[in-house]
Amino acid sequence: MLVLRLLNVVAPAYFLCISLVTFVLQIFVFIPSMFRDLSTTPLFSPALLHGALFLFLSANALGNYVLVIQSSPEDLGKDLNLGKGAEVADWLDGSRSPGSALPSTHFCRLCARVTQRHDHHCFFTGNCIGSRNMRNFIMFCLYTSLACLDSLVAGMAYISATLSMSFADPLAFLTLLPHSISQFFSGALLSSEMFVILMLYLWLGIGLACAGFCCHQMLLILRGQTRYQVRKGMVVRARPWRENLQEVFGKKWLLGLLIPVLNVESNYRRQKEK
Repeated sequence: MLVLRLLNVVAPAYFLCISLVTFVLQIFVFIPSMFRDLSTTPLFSPALLHGALFLFLSANALGNYVLVIQSSPEDLGKDLNLGKGAEVADWLDGSRSPGSALPSTHFCRLCARVTQRHDHHCFFTGNCIGSRNMRNFIMFCLYTSLACLDSLVAGMAYISATLSMSFADPLAFLTLLPHSISQFFSGALLSSEMFVILMLYLWLGIGLACAGFCCHQMLLILRGQTRYQVRKGMVVRARPWRENLQEVFGKKWLLGLLIPVLNVESNYRRQKEK
């Protein structure tokens, strides 16, 4: 439990540090390097267009990140008047299943509360993902993956121009890291350039992980399931996939795709599932 609590603090700090480093590299390194192309008008220059795209992706990623933390799943323990008595103790030691009280409920040891439509505990947000913040969590994963892809492309363009190399060959990116390490220790590569190359692989890993997580969550939503239900082998009532999507994303789903907004219309049904 101590390790999990430590991870609950380290993971958000890690994400915020990566976000800060990415922002600094984009604003002060990648975007200024794009101003070398003087053939385009200032209004439609690659630097301004890329800067606007990066700010849009970053604002949505960080905005939904904040909303995931702010829109914590409701504490059903207060509604059930569980208090600190024997019933909570039974949930803590695992002798009583949360699903015996309400369907799809789960007591999180890290959050110390019982939540409805529990999906999982996200260590990068330090919060449980449930009915109130599922849409913001999916938007956070989506825009984080897009921001990483944008940073990856901008970083590859910067390295290509700085080191006079081409990424036309797919093997060029695969061999970039070992080749750069050997050049770095031989003194032929600057530490700043080596740092950017390491960030390329970090953006690739984070982007693929967030994209995979987003696709997995969307598949579960279409099925009307949560990760907790799948893990526990719970049977859910079959419903049309459009109803499942509307419960999570609400009627104004397009607005949530463009700007970070609170998930006010997509509360899950609280009655027992049959």
